[in-house]
Amino acid sequence: MKRNALFFMLAFVFVMLAACSQKEEKPAILNVKIETKSPIDVNKATEIACFVTYGNEKVDDADEVKFEIWKQGSEQHEMLKAKHQGNGKYAITKTFTEIGAYSIVAHVTARNMHNMPKVDVVVGQSTNQ
Repeated sequence: MKRNALFFMLAFVFVMLAACSQKEEKPAILNVKIETKSPIDVNKATEIACFVTYGNEKVDDADEVKFEIWKQGSEQHEMLKAKHQGNGKYAITKTFTEIGAYSIVAHVTARNMHNMPKVDVVVGQSTNQ
């Protein structure tokens, strides 16, 4: 009887050690990085892009990528659908016609996740100078 109990106790210890020594994989997250220049030239076509990754993988099959753009202080927001450029890059071309501070939010849906990073940019000369 003592021999069986010792066997089961040792087996339990080995199972616990094996379970604890396995590395837990962290779930991948949807990462979106917006890239554009600032200040942006007035009345000149400018590329606004975002790079989408899921873990270390570039996402080339996003369900939806849009850019929401508005002049700060304005209630009017513009939503523009981005085009896939390859290697996880999605972009639009936008011409800003007014000097000022603007906000840009990328709305990205991929891999059953949604990410909405925001950047602020200046068009023309800074309004604070």
